[in-house]
Amino acid sequence: MKKILIIISILIFSTIAYANDAGIKEFRDWLIKNGQTGYFKEVDICKEYKKYSKKWYESRCEAYPQGKKQLITNLDIKFYESWIPEENVKPNYDTLVYELFRFIEKPFKVGLLDKYEVEPSSNPYEFRSSLKEDKYLDRQFEKTALLSYLLFENDQIAIDKISPHDRFGKFINNETKLRSMSVGRSMASYTLAHAICEGYIDSFDTRLNDWPVLENTLYYDQKLSDILNMNSGDHKYIEKGEFINTENLDSRLKGSLDGLQSLEKYLAHLKNSKSSNPRFNYNSINSSIVLNYVLFKTGNDFEKILEKTFKDKAKIKNSVFFYKIPRSSKREGNANIQFYATRYDYLRIAKAMLDDWQNDTCEGRYLKTIFKNRISKENEKRKIKSWPFARGYAGQFQANYKGIDKNRAVMGMHGYGGQHVVIDFERSRIVVTNAIHENFNYPKIVYGTIKKGK
Repeated sequence: MKKILIIISILIFSTIAYANDAGIKEFRDWLIKNGQTGYFKEVDICKEYKKYSKKWYESRCEAYPQGKKQLITNLDIKFYESWIPEENVKPNYDTLVYELFRFIEKPFKVGLLDKYEVEPSSNPYEFRSSLKEDKYLDRQFEKTALLSYLLFENDQIAIDKISPHDRFGKFINNETKLRSMSVGRSMASYTLAHAICEGYIDSFDTRLNDWPVLENTLYYDQKLSDILNMNSGDHKYIEKGEFINTENLDSRLKGSLDGLQSLEKYLAHLKNSKSSNPRFNYNSINSSIVLNYVLFKTGNDFEKILEKTFKDKAKIKNSVFFYKIPRSSKREGNANIQFYATRYDYLRIAKAMLDDWQNDTCEGRYLKTIFKNRISKENEKRKIKSWPFARGYAGQFQANYKGIDKNRAVMGMHGYGGQHVVIDFERSRIVVTNAIHENFNYPKIVYGTIKKGK
């Protein structure tokens, strides 16, 4: 092992597309940290090149007459411009491992991640369990990109499964902070509920006419409820989450709303924009407005509201956090909806929502209000297989699940790659999944379980 670790300092990768990715060194180090030395083999690099050739000299082989030992790998990774596409692809295991690294580790390694972090509760909620076996779920874990599955019903955890060691379990455990993707939108909405209930924001229907960052954009003076419902009339400027038809658009932003700039910088490209007839239009700007309006209205108390939401209410056992946009200030709107939590803390937060609803707390009444004011999202078609199951949208939550009575209070959080947190407020049932790619049987293990139970 000592020999391997010494060699790692001069590790190189074979030329399978790696030159295109700046984070590959960090990926290599992550594999080693997790003890995955089996991905490598030792070779004498100077014997790989013709003596006195350009590559022979570039490898300084003249200085190593006894040979130059290095590790190489033949990992078969397919690289994409962004995340793995959600449709019409069948990523292999090596590609999924690299995607997992990008999900949970890469932002820390390449300096992208600063954060608004909430420390654990001094009295975290401890779940009771009465576990059932589920052989079908076991098979799903063996062949899909599932990382974690939790079913909560009858006030206890009924199913608790994590990816086995021979899949992804060697890279994650119960303390691993898992990326939320668009589940973070719902976390922003729940944070807003606490800001309203603490008196920082008047109501669900507050007009956004007191925030300078929105001035001279289509969002100014809109009702907060329309922003929450992605119903702000911005579809002439943003389509399928991408900028369109904006003048003087920074070339780095074309076709992108990746959230790596402050809200103010994104809104700069929407100056003089006008709202069109409202309709559902799913994009990150509306979610960013929600979270950063809380940041604006709470000022120096923003972290206190986050603590109220996650530390005091949900009683988290590990820290959770939202991204903070690097090199940006609060005034510019530097809170990002990307959220991280452990698998159990996602369930703790969902249970806090369930308790709020059933106990009719102020935050519970907020959840009931957004459910009552939900709108249809059926005008926007997406090919993600789980997208059509929820036909409505309720304040940054999915709603109106097909085959379930529209008056039965079921709301869900849905993020790219198979992140799902779905809550049946009437039947006290919660399903939480974390995954790298949504190639698992969502209709059976998420939707079907919520609809009928186990």
